[in-house]
Amino acid sequence: MLVMTVFCSALAQEFRCAVSVNPQKLLTTTQAYESGGDKKIFENMKQAIDDFINGRRWTNLEFQQQEKIDCSFSLILQQRNSATDFVAQISVQMRRPVYNSTYTTGLFNYMEQPTFSFSYNESQPLDFDLNNFSSILSSTLAYYCYVMLGVYFDSFAPNGGDPYYQMAQQVVQAIDVSKYSGWDSKGGRSRYWFMENHTNSAYASLREAYYSYHRLGLDMMTRDQPAARQAILQALRGLQQAHRRNTTMLSLQQFVDVKIQEIVSIFTPAPPEEQKAVYNIIRDISPINVTKLKGFNTK
Repeated sequence: MLVMTVFCSALAQEFRCAVSVNPQKLLTTTQAYESGGDKKIFENMKQAIDDFINGRRWTNLEFQQQEKIDCSFSLILQQRNSATDFVAQISVQMRRPVYNSTYTTGLFNYMEQPTFSFSYNESQPLDFDLNNFSSILSSTLAYYCYVMLGVYFDSFAPNGGDPYYQMAQQVVQAIDVSKYSGWDSKGGRSRYWFMENHTNSAYASLREAYYSYHRLGLDMMTRDQPAARQAILQALRGLQQAHRRNTTMLSLQQFVDVKIQEIVSIFTPAPPEEQKAVYNIIRDISPINVTKLKGFNTK
């Protein structure tokens, strides 16, 4: 199991990331750039992103092939302002294996609502240095890699993601927010807030929830379902505690959105008092999802 083998150094990359670049909107508008050479840029962009995420070492830890982190990264191109300047939307997903089963659980599933602008030049590699800004595209890719690593390792050990959130914080701090939008604290859905939510000690129960839900909950399901459900219920109570400190926390809503269908499956066979507790928590922290618990005991 990964948690038992990962704390060693080696030369293995961490991610098994499926990368896609979707230029469909550009190819069906006047921004099509119909020549074969211009269309080739999208293939090259995809390969460059793939190499950047999958070919780079992001930690000093050892991953066996079967332990690589399954994720996907999609760049949905919305606009092309010049041969090298683009506007796009990002979608990121990540999954985690559950111990002693063939089941994988969603850990991160997020589509940025605002678009972002970036430059991509085929003749220049996607360079990245944590201490020096190279480009907005490479910084954005690196930021999400570090956030995913933080969430992933939080699910295996208490505060296991600390070093990766700190690296994500360094990426954010290196950005000149006067030039690039989506990185400062002004927007409630900016990249700043994912990092802040996971490094602010006021929201420690959010971090604890990742560990309780996954390591003490899902990973123990085949051994002791009642105890595993209690651990998951405790995780949800931790989210509720964080919610009371900040009712608009982006990371908390992302957690619930990813997990809600799984929570329904886990607690559908649970005793009425557990169903009621789950219902009340979800009603409190994510009212938009409460209709998905319509079969739960609420009395």
